[in-house]
Amino acid sequence: MPLVQYVHAKGHAELAESKIAERVYYEPRPDGVERLPTVLSMFHAAPPVMRAPHWHAQVEVNYIVRGWAHYKMSGHEVRLNAGDLALFWGGLPHQLDDAADNVIYAGGHLPLVHFFRLRLPQNVQSKLMQGATLITQATDASDTLNFARWNDYARSGDPMKAGMAVDELLLRIERIRFDPYSLLPGPADIVKSVVGLDHHSSPIVVRICDFIADNFREDIDSADIASAADIHPKYAMNVFKKTTGMTLNDYVNLMRLSYAQALLMQEEANVLQVAMDSGFGSLSAFNKSFRKIAGMSPTDFRRDVRCRPGAPVTLRTPSSGRIN
Repeated sequence: MPLVQYVHAKGHAELAESKIAERVYYEPRPDGVERLPTVLSMFHAAPPVMRAPHWHAQVEVNYIVRGWAHYKMSGHEVRLNAGDLALFWGGLPHQLDDAADNVIYAGGHLPLVHFFRLRLPQNVQSKLMQGATLITQATDASDTLNFARWNDYARSGDPMKAGMAVDELLLRIERIRFDPYSLLPGPADIVKSVVGLDHHSSPIVVRICDFIADNFREDIDSADIASAADIHPKYAMNVFKKTTGMTLNDYVNLMRLSYAQALLMQEEANVLQVAMDSGFGSLSAFNKSFRKIAGMSPTDFRRDVRCRPGAPVTLRTPSSGRIN
C-alpha cells in the first residue's frame, strides 16, 4: 500500500516521516528460518515488513488473525485479509512489503519432507512449487484458537505437545481440499499443465528430501541421493523434477543458499567461509548460485544489508514467533 494511505487523514510530510521512523523491519536472524531449512517452525506474531525479498526452503503457511498483509511474490502480488489462510513456496523470493498497523498472523514453515506427506488435491503441490499462492477464506473462529494453541504447544518444550501441534497443523492444511480455494498465478509457466503426483512418487520425494535435509552441507550428488532413496539416479531426478519443478541440484543449492543467506547477515561473515560452511565446494559455485536467486553477488548482498539506511531494526525474540 502506498505511504500516502498512512498520511491521508492529515496529509503532512512530517507524519509520513514519523510513520517511517516507527516501522519495524525484518532481518534474518542467525537462528532464523533461513538457517533452519529442515525444521518445521511455527509462529504467532505481528510481522515486521521487509526491506527486500528473501527466500527459505520451506512451504509457508499464513493465517491472518487480524488486520491484513500485502506480499510481493515471484510473478504476482497478493493481499491477505483477516480470516484468510494461505500457502506458498518460500523457495522463490517473496517480500511482505506492507501490513496493517494491528496485523497479527500465525502459521508455520513446512520443510518439503512434511509438505509432500500432505494429502492435497492433485496438482496443488506442483503448482505451489512453481510459484502459485493458495488462498482459502473457508476458515472460522476455531482456526484463530487453534493456531494460537499450536504455536504455544510447539514452544512448550514438551515433545508430545510439539508433536501434536505439527500433526494437527498438517491435518488442518489437508482439510483445505474439502472447501473452496483459489490458486493465484505465479511465474508465466504456472499456466502450463502440470502432471500431478501419483501414489508411488510422493514417498520417494519424502525419502529424497529426508536425505538432503540431513546432508545438504556435505558434498553430495544425485547418485548419493538416489542410493539413499533406494532408486536409480535417473528415476530420482525425473520424479523430483516432475514433482517440484526443480532439479535435485537446484534443491540442494536452495537449501545451501537459504542457510548462507542468514550467515551473511552476521557482522563477522566472511564470504568464502560462508560458502564452505553452506556446502558449496568453491567460491565461484557459491557466487553463481547466489546471483541466480538474489540477482546480486553474496558480497553485494552483505554490503547492501549493512548499508541499508532508515528505520531501526528490531529483532523479535523466539517467544514472539518466527517471521516468514
